[in-house]
Amino acid sequence: MSPRSVVMIGATERPGSVGAAVTRNVLAGGFQGQIHLVNRKGGTIAGRTAFRRVSDLPEPADLAVIMTPAATIPGLIVALGEAGTRVAVVISAGPGNGPDAASVNALWRQRLLRAAQPYLLRIVGPNCIGYAAPGLGLNASFGPTRFKAGRIAAVAQSGAVLAGLADWGVAQGIGFSHLISMGDMADVDFGDVLDMLARDSDTRAVLMYVEGITQARKFMSAARGVARIKPVIVLKGGRHAAAAQATASHTGSMAGSAAVYDAAFARAGLVRVLGLGELFDAAETLGHSIAPRTERLAILTNGGGVGIIATDLLIDEGGELATLLPATIARLDKQMSQRWSRANPVDIVGDADGPRYAVALDGLADDRGVGAVLAMNVPTSLTSSVEAARAITGAAGRKVVPVIGCWIGGREAQAGRDVLHDAGIPAYDTPLRAVRGFMHIVEYRRGQRALQRTPPSVPELRSDTALVRSIVQGALAEKRKVLTEPEAKRVLAAYGIPVVPTEIARDAGEAAAIAVRIGFPVAVKLLSRDITHKSDVGGVSLDLVSEQAVLDAVREMTGKVLVLANKARIDGFVVQPMIRRPHAVELILGAAEDPVFGPILLVGHGGVAAEVIDDKALALPPLDPVLAEDALSRTRVDRLLRGFRDRAPADREAVGAAMVRLSQLIADVGEIAELDINPLLADADGVIALDARIVVNHPKKGQERAARFAIRPYPVELEAEIQHGEEKLRIRPIRPDDEPTLQAFTRRLTPEDVRMRFFGPMRELSHELAARLTQIDYDREMAFVLLDGDEMVGVGRLVADPDFQQAEFALTVASDRQGRGYGELLLRHVLHYGKSRGVKRVVGHVLRENRKMLDLAKQVGFRRESGRSGEPDIRVMKSLSSLD
Repeated sequence: MSPRSVVMIGATERPGSVGAAVTRNVLAGGFQGQIHLVNRKGGTIAGRTAFRRVSDLPEPADLAVIMTPAATIPGLIVALGEAGTRVAVVISAGPGNGPDAASVNALWRQRLLRAAQPYLLRIVGPNCIGYAAPGLGLNASFGPTRFKAGRIAAVAQSGAVLAGLADWGVAQGIGFSHLISMGDMADVDFGDVLDMLARDSDTRAVLMYVEGITQARKFMSAARGVARIKPVIVLKGGRHAAAAQATASHTGSMAGSAAVYDAAFARAGLVRVLGLGELFDAAETLGHSIAPRTERLAILTNGGGVGIIATDLLIDEGGELATLLPATIARLDKQMSQRWSRANPVDIVGDADGPRYAVALDGLADDRGVGAVLAMNVPTSLTSSVEAARAITGAAGRKVVPVIGCWIGGREAQAGRDVLHDAGIPAYDTPLRAVRGFMHIVEYRRGQRALQRTPPSVPELRSDTALVRSIVQGALAEKRKVLTEPEAKRVLAAYGIPVVPTEIARDAGEAAAIAVRIGFPVAVKLLSRDITHKSDVGGVSLDLVSEQAVLDAVREMTGKVLVLANKARIDGFVVQPMIRRPHAVELILGAAEDPVFGPILLVGHGGVAAEVIDDKALALPPLDPVLAEDALSRTRVDRLLRGFRDRAPADREAVGAAMVRLSQLIADVGEIAELDINPLLADADGVIALDARIVVNHPKKGQERAARFAIRPYPVELEAEIQHGEEKLRIRPIRPDDEPTLQAFTRRLTPEDVRMRFFGPMRELSHELAARLTQIDYDREMAFVLLDGDEMVGVGRLVADPDFQQAEFALTVASDRQGRGYGELLLRHVLHYGKSRGVKRVVGHVLRENRKMLDLAKQVGFRRESGRSGEPDIRVMKSLSSLD
């Protein structure tokens, strides 16, 4: 997407045509590379020769832009592929129209992919407005004519949204590194683009408009990768589309598409906005390189009312007002009018002129508790708004603390905003837009910290997966998709989730006998494979205190079923002791399958009115205690769990543990399609599941255990014990809770070994780096730890490119364990894993003086490649095609 040459296929001067608009933009953009024009009639266009065919070009173009009728495009893709072109932007839409348009266009897109595949040619689009790289002077789109180069990438599934964003950027002086119209995403999708932008040093932030995601795992891997190093702001369109199909559980009906996308974006570390205006606001702050020193804001204003409004909005958005130091207040006391506010917001009153703004800003800049300054101005007849803006841009403090402008009003205020824009300061026309612009940066920073939290080390989960699989397979063999309540309880118990004791009775007499044996009071529930929600047909009776009450309850619910669901089979009755936990909170835990992101988990307010209350939080598995805590804290019911009045706080760790166990259950047993635990009682004594419902289905043929997850779960199948000479060692993938162990391992390395591994001296492995090395994407990256008992003695790492053509390895062995063959053991293990994932070749960078690593690489079959002159390291490479 940084081409040296471009070919425009379908170039024309015909007025009003897309081809003419794109051709005009390309020729006028200032692109310094070769521009070739292709038109089947030949001749000249804008004074340039137009070739009749792609094969007539004097040289292959890096990038092709296609604007011809749909029927011609598969053949053009073949011709471009044969010529050596690597990327084609297809602006043309598909041939379909009318009632069968969707199927016709889908078949046409498949033809495009089949034509491109032999040549590894990538297709952007079709049905898009084009592509622009303003830094190259390339505008191969029919969007606005000119763009300013900058360091924001704009990526949109809607051409109209991208064009609007681009035009707004021109008006505001905001520059872009790339503008990418995704169109129908036949080939290149959001994951591909995010991977590219992660590696693009000219892109500092990304704005996205998303209507739908295609390959969820690729998207999540790419999004998590880019969000670690630069902000990504995303607007999701189509948030309120109706659910595609009915579901058989509360979880399925409560987990709507918009909520799932929100959960996915949050898990990836993306900042979500709710409207196009917010997207513009984010572009304003990102485009002007706002990087707050802290997350606390100082408000500088010439009007007390607008300062109060800005403060309210800041608090509403979850922001924090800076508390001024006494020294700052004393300093401003000497320099301001006696009527200034002596607090934050810093109201320097309505007659504040330019010098007063500058002095106040300098004072706030020297207060280290101030992360950024929101400078506000309301035009008055006493002073000039333009003069105030010039004072802000020229103040010394402006170079010390980030400044956001908010000049409220019409013509004069606009002139002030223009002054701020010209000086590289973001400027808004309302307090809400200014505050939101600041908070987008704050939310990104908070999100990154949240993603880097180290989960606690928890005891290894003891689960009876074999029992669960036998229960599930038994139901499927009987062609049942819903487990009975007793079966569902056994499944939960097998994964350590506490359940109420449950017994099955065939009739009223047996139910009464069981009740006498287990003790009153009891609950009796209908057992039927045909009825989804028992309470809907009167199939639940609680607090039964006598044998007669049980007999009457069973007879009554049998009669109701015959009336309300006369075709349903009655398989029996469930008898349970009543659980007396008067201060417990009713929760719902659940799992369901989203068509895009695969398994999702839900936690929220439970009970029969769960869907009406609609208090829930969704999370993408796999979960750890930190992620479970985060999801729980996003519910309203969590306030009840924290205790109030005479109610002690509930055991929130037990709730989190149940969520983690549920996450592991659906990862281990792919047949589970939907699951409800409702209610899950939670109080100070822990949790207990009173009712459960599990829907099962046959998994897709040949699908691996983790394939349906958008984020690959911890690959437990890669754990192994290794006999190494006389030593018995363990090797397993690294886990997020390994951070303290990894830091201890690094501290035991000699300074020289640290330098060899990290290419420089380092006293301590920082939390940020340790989190990055332990909280990995198991789909594209793998780190194996070698353990002697509980002691980490080595780490081997492999990081693959998105296309898995190449991966890079790294290797570290404890300084006091070197010379025992651990390095070769780890390296060979890493290479075999890489081959199993389809990696074609592995490379590594080794310091020239690291003779041990160079000798090991040679021994294992790597060959050396001389680095460029002056490079401090040597590149070693190995093809995995011949690895046995």
